[in-house]
Amino acid sequence: MLQCLILELEMVFSWLNLLAKFGFSDITGIDYSPSAIQLSGSIIEKEGLSNIKLKVEDFLNLSTKLSGFQICIDKGTFDAISLNPDNAIEKRKQYVKSLSVVLKAKGFFLITSCNWTKEELLNEFSEGFELFEELPTPTFSFGGRSGNSVAALVFQKK
Repeated sequence: MLQCLILELEMVFSWLNLLAKFGFSDITGIDYSPSAIQLSGSIIEKEGLSNIKLKVEDFLNLSTKLSGFQICIDKGTFDAISLNPDNAIEKRKQYVKSLSVVLKAKGFFLITSCNWTKEELLNEFSEGFELFEELPTPTFSFGGRSGNSVAALVFQKK
């Protein structure tokens, strides 16, 4: 087993299953929706994966002591929070604060976003995080210009 404390946010159909199958242990998935956790639990049980812990948790209002994670994975939570019509700027700031709480020093944060560019994400996570790597994503061309439909970045906590 590969020892690595991993947290995935809002995770119904997730990377956690794949990571567990590759031998990672100490994996935790959170979601604010009890029914999403229940669905994830049934998938995990069906696949016989015992090294994944699931918790009902609102990442913006952490109620339990989630901390010390080496890796945190987000594939849409930050996007969803950003689209919230009720005080999105404050919620994005709270997201970054929560991320700082759950990740240990030098921990890694992997984010995939279809709503934010690399430059915008660098700005959003500039306090307390530095870019470690940009992951390759599909590109498209239109009107003589090329771009990405998705940004996938790895940050490291300072």
